[in-house]
Amino acid sequence: MKKNLKIVSLFLMISIGAFAQKEELKEAQSYYAKGKNQEALAVLKKIEYQILNAPDEVKTDYFFTKGNVYKDLATKNVDAASNFALASAAYQDVLLYENESRNYKYAFKASSALKEMKSKLVDGAYSDYKIGKFKESADKSYEVYLFDKKDTLNLFNAASSSLAGKDYNAAIKYFEELKRINYSGKGMVFYATNKKTKQEEVFISMSARESSINEGLYEKPRNFNPPSKKEEILVSLGFSYLERNDFRNAEKYYEDGLKVNQDCLTCCLNLAYVKVQFRKEIQDQMSSLGTSANEMKQFDKLDAQKDEVVKSAIPYLKKALVIEPKNENAVKSLLGIYRSLNMTKEYNALKGGM
Repeated sequence: MKKNLKIVSLFLMISIGAFAQKEELKEAQSYYAKGKNQEALAVLKKIEYQILNAPDEVKTDYFFTKGNVYKDLATKNVDAASNFALASAAYQDVLLYENESRNYKYAFKASSALKEMKSKLVDGAYSDYKIGKFKESADKSYEVYLFDKKDTLNLFNAASSSLAGKDYNAAIKYFEELKRINYSGKGMVFYATNKKTKQEEVFISMSARESSINEGLYEKPRNFNPPSKKEEILVSLGFSYLERNDFRNAEKYYEDGLKVNQDCLTCCLNLAYVKVQFRKEIQDQMSSLGTSANEMKQFDKLDAQKDEVVKSAIPYLKKALVIEPKNENAVKSLLGIYRSLNMTKEYNALKGGM
């Protein structure tokens, strides 16, 4: 009998706990309905630790409410990228628990909210980029990519925004990921003109564009097949590493860029620049040496290496002048190298041809 009483007491405690959670959820939902998101979050955080052991119905109510609050904050551009990620995680928990219980109360609304958020965040990233808020644009684009990794254009946009904002650490992270997944950017791009703004806009798919055209909102559909982005990714990585004075990695990516496009002018010019930086590194080593017999031998060895490193820049500069015969940077750099190596004949020939 006592055992039965204990079981009844346990069920009673669970029932009371679930009731309390429901009441607190109603309070959070009431705050959300009034636009008091911070108050709603405070209530949700207070009962967060109880939710894992709550009934499935309470779990889905909790995560759907949580998703709505964070979605509203993201939509209002309050730390949009971070709140989008939190809303996305909450809505996906809704889908997870409802799939497990086979009780689909919020699944459709959660899926619709995720699609709406993605669209708004993509639009927000584009708007931020246009007004020079590059970090915000990159953060939003990257969060969209994390949400839907099949839509790799958002990762490319995050990388490009980071590069534009001179956030080279982030640019390297995103461009390296693009290289790892072998992103090329190839694939049809779907455009149509907004009847209201008269501006051409991009759609994520042909069906999305057709739907908007059928609603009478867009016209003049146009398809575009962009060129490969592989060269741009490699050149951008080379530049980002160069800006961080990581000349070894810069050299590697510019050489890779030349393999993709042997007429890459930027690769040629910057490879020549990198070689000159290697010369400076050798000169610093030479300056640190003393006057002992071994150090003098090391000095002579480094001195010979120094000249060979500089000479290795010459073919890249000559190639640059084949690509663009009157490129001033290539001419000035080549004249400087000829002078430093006492290559008088070559110097005079180039100088005379100007």
